[in-house]
Amino acid sequence: MAVATFERNDLSPFADMRGHHVAVRTADIEMMKRWYREKLDFRVVAEWSHAHSELAFLAPPADDGFLIEILGGDEASLRETPQFAGFGRSLANPGYHHFCLNVASVDATIAELRARGVDIIVQPFVVEAIDRRIAFFADPFGNVIELAEVLA
Repeated sequence: MAVATFERNDLSPFADMRGHHVAVRTADIEMMKRWYREKLDFRVVAEWSHAHSELAFLAPPADDGFLIEILGGDEASLRETPQFAGFGRSLANPGYHHFCLNVASVDATIAELRARGVDIIVQPFVVEAIDRRIAFFADPFGNVIELAEVLA
């Protein structure tokens, strides 16, 4: 059984690693950028082309430390979203599952998302082991997004 290490390791040769972005694939980059702007108030902070793809970095309204890289191109296709596949079953799939956005209030954020026409695929619940209240929704291309509220 592996033992979890929770202490910081500032002596590690990888101590300079910091999270920067998560990449999501789409067949329609313009639709994806528009959805993140209209539903989540994200900002497009950079756009570029590479090979046969169009790419963009999107950032939350007031956070420059976390980015979503949108990878657009003809090779991408729609995938079944978790609300249709069954969220619980989707957790058994290997590989990327979701990314998480911390919020001050899961309930207030969900209320605003619903007002903007976003479906919540997993209603809020508490994970006591990490002192968080979480919920899940998905973008139109099936990319799952977790909301997390730190509990007192």
